[in-house]
Amino acid sequence: MANAASGMAVDDECKLKFLELKAKRNYRYIIFKIHEQQVVVDKAGNPTSTYEEFTASLPSDECRYAVFDFDFTTDENCQKSKIFFIAWSPDTSRVRSKMVYASSKDRFKRELDGIQVELQATDPSEMSFDIIKGRAI
Repeated sequence: MANAASGMAVDDECKLKFLELKAKRNYRYIIFKIHEQQVVVDKAGNPTSTYEEFTASLPSDECRYAVFDFDFTTDENCQKSKIFFIAWSPDTSRVRSKMVYASSKDRFKRELDGIQVELQATDPSEMSFDIIKGRAI
């Protein structure tokens, strides 16, 4: 179950909730954390949650992984959606925590089939709504 390179297991709930976000759109976002050598679900936002609610849910001094289902309208007036994977690693978090999250990121991301855009952020300005929108289009 655990990956030899990172030593990190992924709780089945992570994959199940991601599939619900992707297929059924039951969630707007899911935040994951590493707890006792395992990636687990920290929080999930209901489908009506806003991007501001999502960013406010990220701790200011702890690393997290997150997925966000971003809805947007193209210049051709087409409704589209993209699933973002965000590696949140604030400057104020502990060095050891940053290292663990960085070394486990690719392994965890592979478990979530359907990620369309990846973003690394160390402070809120690096994942502002305008940046997300720019990466989606």
